[in-house]
Amino acid sequence: MRSHLLNDATAQSYRRSVTEGVERVAEKLAATRGPFTGVTPADLAPAIDAVDLDRPLGDSSAALDELESVYLRDAVYFHHPRYLAHLNCPVVIPAVLGEAVLSAVNSSLDTWDQSAGGTLIERKLIDWTNGRIGFGPAADGVFTSGGSQSNLQALLLAREEAKTDALSKLRIFSSECSHFSVQKSAKLLGLGQDAVVSIPVDRNKRMQSVVLAAELAACRAEGLVPMAIVATAGTTDFGSIDPLPEIAALADEYGAWMHVDAAYGCGLLASRTRRHLLDGIERADSVTVDFHKSFFQPVSSSAILVRDGATLRHATYHADYLNPLRTVAEQIPNQVDKSLQTTRRFDALKLWMTLRVMGADGIGELFDEVCDLAAEGFDLLAADPRYDVVVAPQLSTLVYRYIPAGAASPEEIDRANLHARKALFASGEAVVAGTKVDGRQYLKFTLLNPETTAADIAAVLDLIAGHAEQYLGETLVHA
Repeated sequence: MRSHLLNDATAQSYRRSVTEGVERVAEKLAATRGPFTGVTPADLAPAIDAVDLDRPLGDSSAALDELESVYLRDAVYFHHPRYLAHLNCPVVIPAVLGEAVLSAVNSSLDTWDQSAGGTLIERKLIDWTNGRIGFGPAADGVFTSGGSQSNLQALLLAREEAKTDALSKLRIFSSECSHFSVQKSAKLLGLGQDAVVSIPVDRNKRMQSVVLAAELAACRAEGLVPMAIVATAGTTDFGSIDPLPEIAALADEYGAWMHVDAAYGCGLLASRTRRHLLDGIERADSVTVDFHKSFFQPVSSSAILVRDGATLRHATYHADYLNPLRTVAEQIPNQVDKSLQTTRRFDALKLWMTLRVMGADGIGELFDEVCDLAAEGFDLLAADPRYDVVVAPQLSTLVYRYIPAGAASPEEIDRANLHARKALFASGEAVVAGTKVDGRQYLKFTLLNPETTAADIAAVLDLIAGHAEQYLGETLVHA
């Protein structure tokens, strides 16, 4: 079994195995004609259930043959131009190269004596991102597993900076369109059911700062503590960006921690034409970025950035066997001192390789392309009598609803839209997302693929309308 360990003696075997795997994936990508096969859980489960994990196949070629039937054949392929569903991006080749390197070397980014250069590369990228945000020299941060973890750590820091033991008095303010991880973080932090105050949004789905001001005043009048304000720079459904300068002013006035969830909108940091949409983000106390959304990186690649690096001490714990206190005096850079995680992948390498090959402008151009495409898609939807589109996009999402020409109840329209989404997914021709707006069922395009065209959007709209019309026609016949 030692022949399977990666080391100097098995380097040739490693090269052959990985090369074969790359070739299989490359062939699959080249041959993919749709984003999905339409396979159902009931169809696929028997093939996986039949695998006896206690009877190994013995070599990687056989395992890759098997993988074709249990994974590769029916995977959902985000690189396909008609994958239009969630915040999943096609990935750039330099980042995939970085993924291959970091997996093989297998550095763990918790302590210097496990990562050396990896630690310094991650720190360099944190400094680079902070510079793009506009933070000063005291800023710091750390890579995380994703936006939910980044938001959790930001709110942990906010809770500790609030400097009160009366957790029941702490309040977090976020818009009604903010990410669910805000509520989940409040629960994990022991803040209670009422800790998150939901602020309504305007017709452009941006937090209403006037209402926020009123809620903050009420909070103070009731003797409660405004712990944090979470502004969203790119809501999951609408891509809307909250009014950051106004929120920053209110955070200053009420002494609240300002966190900006820019998991989606962080791509604007690399844009040469849209960076101004993030004006005010430099006034935040903390910022979440997800490079695996709008920087075209493989999952996972996220970070939490803070304006004052000293606040990261709230996540620090010293263990004699890992990062003893003496290492601080010795100025040994242990990233675990800043992180909620201990063992942690060198995910920063993917972004490093991307920047060294493509540069920030290259990333920004790709993100600008999908934002431009969303504007084209909005025009198509607004001009199409079959659809109601909710709001013009700031980033690259479109939320819309099929509306039949004939009379139909809102409930029937809900069911028609749900059916259309499911039928489209089952066909494998395209994948779109769904959400609710004011209690009604809507569909959603999340455009993160520069290879997607306006013609793709138009074709998918025709497919959706066809499925919805068929459903309503059959429903009428049955009635």
